[in-house]
Formats: sequence, structure tokens, C-alpha cells
Amino acid sequence: MFGVTRALLLPAVIVVAAPALGRDDGRYANSPLKSWFESLYSEFGQCCTNADGYIVSDPDWDTDGVNYRVRIDEEWVNVPAGAVIKQPNRAGLTMVWKHYLDGHPKVRCFMPGNMG
Repeated sequence: MFGVTRALLLPAVIVVAAPALGRDDGRYANSPLKSWFESLYSEFGQCCTNADGYIVSDPDWDTDGVNYRVRIDEEWVNVPAGAVIKQPNRAGLTMVWKHYLDGHPKVRCFMPGNMG
């Protein structure tokens, strides 16, 4: 009986512990763009690394030619002008670095790519 209970409890412990794992698992350690990603800043501070940013597919961002918006967690978020990375996009991909305020996603950094 004790062995069966322990066997049923183990998957529950694994599921609860899994979300605690960080995103930076070392897979980007040898990226030739690592130092470039780490140098990215917006008016809101350092964007962090490419492991912290999320790639945004074309249907999940748009622009009117001046302003940007991006869909994060099924919610459209206006990108503050100060969050837009002004450097040329060496990665070529649209990326967003997000945080949450009052339960809603906000943009810390946004790097537009090529809509295509």
C-alpha cells in the first residue's frame, strides 16, 4: 500500500516542481549573438538575454508604421515607444521581453523583425 501511494505521489511532485525551472538552461551559452543580446537596453532597462525574450510570430504583432502592439498571453498590448529597441535587429526575429503588472502583461523591450 505504501509503495502504491508513493508511486502516485511522485508524478504530482514532478508536476508541481516543473514550473520552477528557469528558462535559461544553457542552450544559448554558445550562441554567436549572446553578447549582443546581453547588450540590449530599452528606456526600461536591460532586456536581459535571448533566453529571456520570446519570439513573436507575424500574426501576433503589428504596426501602424509608428506604433507597435503585440499579443501576449492572448491579450493585445500596446508597446511603449521607450520599449522599442532602436539597434538593427541582428537576430532577424521579432522578439518581446515581458513582465506583468496587476496581472496583465507589459512590454519591457520589443524588437521588431521583418513581417513576411
